[in-house]
Amino acid sequence: MKVEIWSDVVCPWCYIGKRRFEKALEGFDESVEVSWRSFELDPVAPKEPAAALDEALASKYGMSLEQARAMMDQMTRTAAAEGLDFDFGRARGGNTLDAHRLLHFAAEQGLQAEMKERLLRGYMTEGRAISDPAELAELASEVGLDPDEVTAMLAGDAYTDAVRRDEARAREIGVRGVPFFLIDERIGVSGAQPPELIRQALASALERD
Repeated sequence: MKVEIWSDVVCPWCYIGKRRFEKALEGFDESVEVSWRSFELDPVAPKEPAAALDEALASKYGMSLEQARAMMDQMTRTAAAEGLDFDFGRARGGNTLDAHRLLHFAAEQGLQAEMKERLLRGYMTEGRAISDPAELAELASEVGLDPDEVTAMLAGDAYTDAVRRDEARAREIGVRGVPFFLIDERIGVSGAQPPELIRQALASALERD
């Protein structure tokens, strides 16, 4: 069985959805091949954010700072229920193109899953600057990639086409938000759904074989 997952590394629901997907796989007997697909929530985001996360959220959704902070607090509680420790006070936003390029590079080395987890934890929990090539190289080294090779790759435009293909395909199949799970290219699950619902979708795909 093949599952493709579109997500962004600065998307809190994507990290929550990843954990729920992993829980759905517990006890699932079928072998599942997972591929992480690129989706930029803000393709024109600068390398360095111009505002703190709460200010950016308030501006984006036309709400007060108090409302934005309340939303972040609720998200933190939701994440905690999945065993995740979000720290939005340390989060450093920015453009995620290079992070997605790194994920494609990691896939060719057989380390995409490890790289995805490390990027999500780096952003959501540790305040790592996921738009900084030096930070990306350091995070990559922690999962077993060669930091010098990563630095050289990021200095050019390698894998940009792969990112764009993922995003074009997302548009073709009607992906409007992430996370989005595509099971065997025929069953789609949108959002960070409960493990039970994801497991039902996986079982449904098996029944159609």
